[in-house]
This record gives sequence, structure tokens and C-alpha cells, in this order.
Amino acid sequence: MSRAGALLVLVAVPMLLEARVARRNERVLRAKGAREPPDDVFAIMRIAYPVCFLAMITEGWYRARGVDELTVIGVTIFVAAKLLKYWAIAALGARWSFRVLVPPESSLVTSGPYRYVQHPNYVAVVGELVGVALAAPAPLTGLLAIVVFGLVLLARVRSENRALGIGNRAQSSKTRVL
Repeated sequence: MSRAGALLVLVAVPMLLEARVARRNERVLRAKGAREPPDDVFAIMRIAYPVCFLAMITEGWYRARGVDELTVIGVTIFVAAKLLKYWAIAALGARWSFRVLVPPESSLVTSGPYRYVQHPNYVAVVGELVGVALAAPAPLTGLLAIVVFGLVLLARVRSENRALGIGNRAQSSKTRVL
């Protein structure tokens, strides 16, 4: 299998499994009366996220170099980012989804990575992008993906913070409302 093919599997398999978990959790959250904020950028994210990875893997395929130290560093960063993401998912449990869904009478989550970082899942997503950009190698589309998707994530954080009431009441920056 080529490096591009291996990267595609490394990226696509967890993404598909995460989508399955997210859909299941979304059904549970909606059944509990969770509402989605009108200013969420999920419609953009659901397309941009996989496109960013496909673009980087395609650029890497065109560059077609062998596995080297940068490839190993990139894969290591990607795996570390996935571990952070799965730690965040475990901390949120059934409240984790791709969409911003806030059930009524939510509680603060201060366990797991939320003890240290307000949005560890988004830190992990940036790590995934950086990892694949290095492993592919994709300096052009990697930089573009990180900048563009980073801007989308900033909009997502603003929307999520408003939906969660962060900033509207006195809370530690190391807590998360869900």
C-alpha cells in the first residue's frame, strides 16, 4: 500500500467510526431536548474537515517521496491528537457529537482534558491536520487547511461558547458546560 493509501485509511477509518458515535449521541441528546444554536458552522465543517485531509493526502501523493523522519513525526502527532480527542470524547460520554447540542439543565464537565483545556477536541483536530500535513507531505494544502479550518474552528468555538453560556457567567476557563 502506498503512503497516500495508508494515510487515507489512517484518517478515514476513525472519521467514519467517530461519525457513527456522533450520530448515536445526537439522537440521545435530541431525545433529551437538546437544541442546536442557529449560528453553528457544522454545515461548513462537515464538508471542510474531510476535504482538508483529502487535499493534503492528494498533494502528498503527487509529491510521492518515501517514508522518512517527517512522515514518522506526522503520524506520531496524528496519533497523539487522536488520543487527546478520544480522551475528550470519553470525558463527555453521550454528550459528545459533531453538532453543538446542549441539553436542558446541563452540568459542568471538569474531568479529563477539560480540567486543563476548554476545547481539547478542537486542539486535537488541529493536531490531526498538522500530523497529516507533515506525514503526507503537504506543505501547501496543509498550511491552507490549518489556516482555513482554524478560522472555521474559531467560529465554532464562539458559537459553542454562546450556546454553553461560557463567558456569560463567572466560570473557570478550565471548565466546560454541557
